[in-house]
Amino acid sequence: MRRLPLFVSVVVAVDTLFFTALTPLIPRFADKYDLSKAGAGALVAAYAAGTLVGAVPGGIATIRLGPKRTVLIGLTLMTAASLGFALAGDVWTLGLSRFFQGVGSSCSWAGGLAWVIGSTPRQRRGELIGTTMGAAVFGALLGPVLGALAGVVGTRSAFLGVTAAGAALVGWAATMPAIAPERQPLRAGLAALRERSLVAGLWLIALPALLFGVLVVLVPLELNRHGWGSLAIGALFIATTAIETALNPLLGRLIDRRGLMAPLRAALLGSIAVSIALAVAKDPALIAPLVIAAGVAYGAFYTPGMGLISHGAERVGVAQGLAFGLMNACWGVGALVGPAAGGALAGVAGDSAPYVILAGLCLATYLATRAGRAQPVGQLT
Repeated sequence: MRRLPLFVSVVVAVDTLFFTALTPLIPRFADKYDLSKAGAGALVAAYAAGTLVGAVPGGIATIRLGPKRTVLIGLTLMTAASLGFALAGDVWTLGLSRFFQGVGSSCSWAGGLAWVIGSTPRQRRGELIGTTMGAAVFGALLGPVLGALAGVVGTRSAFLGVTAAGAALVGWAATMPAIAPERQPLRAGLAALRERSLVAGLWLIALPALLFGVLVVLVPLELNRHGWGSLAIGALFIATTAIETALNPLLGRLIDRRGLMAPLRAALLGSIAVSIALAVAKDPALIAPLVIAAGVAYGAFYTPGMGLISHGAERVGVAQGLAFGLMNACWGVGALVGPAAGGALAGVAGDSAPYVILAGLCLATYLATRAGRAQPVGQLT
């Protein structure tokens, strides 16, 4: 099973590649289809809507069909949807393709994470989750590259190539050895919501999805207004995610050894500062470094959040597939509300308003950790 962590890392990397590939293309589609900020946010949010819809079915499939079959379903859906994105001729087809990419992603993540965590000793779980998130961020790193490439060679050519890569990944998945599903009734997952550490972990997945959801809509549109093209916007997000790629495995090892509370509080304070700065920044020379800082601060929530979810599920005897199905639902809510509501609010009240609200959410979360509500889950080992 030594190949399994590598395989799952590739799966989540490809998933996030498809998600972030849209970022440099947002101004292009906004101009082509005459989209407002709310419309651009809705296009971005279509992927998250699919993730939300597919979250519970993905978790159920994992415990009924097994992780391998669930991953195969997810990869097949994602590959087919990417072909639809390549051939799309209107904004509605683009949005529908993004939606089904999100549905496939739910299955791939729930199945893949349950698959690899079920085969890993508990004392190495934080490092493994950090490595997996590093791979996901690496996929996010390649996404803007793909988007920038699509801006040069055309959306159809770029995404047809990616569709072929997705088909190859389906073939690879078919060769991997399967493991038995953890059969469990769905109500067990709902009962797990009484476990504080699991609920805390779910919030730490939803929060950065909100943060990034606003960032990836407002920043490209603002930079494009200052004359930045797809290549320049893509390069900025590439630099941001490159730093995140290195950060997550280190963060996972730190959590294994020292616990999650100190790095979590540091991430919250950093997110408050960056969000407030983005609310007032208007010059691209200031916005660009703030985006990089935001990538580091916002991205630091995912590894501790996933660790808490896995740990909380184990404490109450809930199958990992169900737990990660709930995780996908929470990410979907955040990634749906962030771009859609953030874009709509920015269109009415200006870009500062969404950032200020996000800073307030981070502050409330930080105060909750200081009040002791998260203290019982401060250590995973």
